[in-house]
Amino acid sequence: MFAVELARGLATTLRELVAKPVTVQYPEEKRPVSRRFKGRHELKRYDNGLEKCIGCSLCASACPSDAIFVEAAENTDEERYSPGERYARVYEINMMRCIFCGYCEDACPTEAIVLGDNYELSFYDRRNSIYDKSMLIDPVAEGGKPTPQKVEPGVFTRSIPVMKNPQD
Repeated sequence: MFAVELARGLATTLRELVAKPVTVQYPEEKRPVSRRFKGRHELKRYDNGLEKCIGCSLCASACPSDAIFVEAAENTDEERYSPGERYARVYEINMMRCIFCGYCEDACPTEAIVLGDNYELSFYDRRNSIYDKSMLIDPVAEGGKPTPQKVEPGVFTRSIPVMKNPQD
């Protein structure tokens, strides 16, 4: 019995010795990540350029490692950042504390915070590990206007758009 198991183990070793190694030239060539991978955080925008984050701080309260800080401010029709009454004036994530659990993404009512597929996170000191809103927010889409925007009074009556069923 022992000889059979030993022969099977040696056969596996010999088979792997002659197999061609899989080498990825990392900086130039990146491997695709899984669809469910949770990487660097991103703050999303609507197509018109307004920010999806309404400053509700649900992501911060859902975070088990207390890595997110949100400070809200009021929107006005002269200075509109998001469709709601409020917007996140300060949005910070301490990436050294973050455990990439995705609870912030699940708690967000507007789907503003998303864990993307970027896994290249490196910093040389603690100060650089705190990502602020300017580092997290997506650029304005083609045809959109940057925030703050001036809008007509009464245009935005809902802070949370009508949600669709999740698409997986």
